[in-house]
Amino acid sequence: MKRVLLKLSGEALAGGQKTGFDEKTVIGVAQQIRTIADEGIQVGIVIGGGNFWRGRTSETIDRNKADQIGMLATIMNCIYVSDICRYVGLKTEIFTPFACGGFTSLYSIDKVNEAFSEGKIVFFAGGTGHPYFSTDTATVLRAIEISADAILVAKAIDGIYDSDPKINPKAVKYDEISIQEVVDRKLAAMDLTSSMMCLENHMPMLVFALEEENSIINAVRGEFHGTRVTVDKK
Repeated sequence: MKRVLLKLSGEALAGGQKTGFDEKTVIGVAQQIRTIADEGIQVGIVIGGGNFWRGRTSETIDRNKADQIGMLATIMNCIYVSDICRYVGLKTEIFTPFACGGFTSLYSIDKVNEAFSEGKIVFFAGGTGHPYFSTDTATVLRAIEISADAILVAKAIDGIYDSDPKINPKAVKYDEISIQEVVDRKLAAMDLTSSMMCLENHMPMLVFALEEENSIINAVRGEFHGTRVTVDKK
């Protein structure tokens, strides 16, 4: 792989906490990112906002406003993880689809490619900039735009199952599955809109547990223990 889009779960970054960050976890993630970057792989990153906010569960405020709060949560996450990456010796840049003062750069594919050429780890914060679209959608959209070789989905769960393993103790994990099957069975790899985008644009995914030791490095090297989502390229 030459370029990947890493999707980090906000909840996974919180460690065992319900909100915020577990610094040990985030430093470990940053060190793994440095390892694969040192091997010549360009890394783009999208981070969910679930460690701060899940707007879709709120029934008391307008959906548009709830999603806007979620966008801001992803920006906070990217600022934090970006600075931890700098702490371990990486160069970074954060892009948002809307102006965000001096915190971030305004998204442009030309500026993103320039940042990659400068050896920076690129963060895509703020989702798509629009309500009703998840960070899953933003992940696939940016992966397609930057021509990533694959999407690495680091979650709080170790792959894709035929049902929710938190509810069904007999749930079966897939070692490999096609994106067509994911769409047909409406499996929870990502939301359906995102899975359809992967299907239409032949974008493969590797889904794995962030907490597994060296999980990001293993995914890039093909040694991981999660679920490989394949595509049929024409």
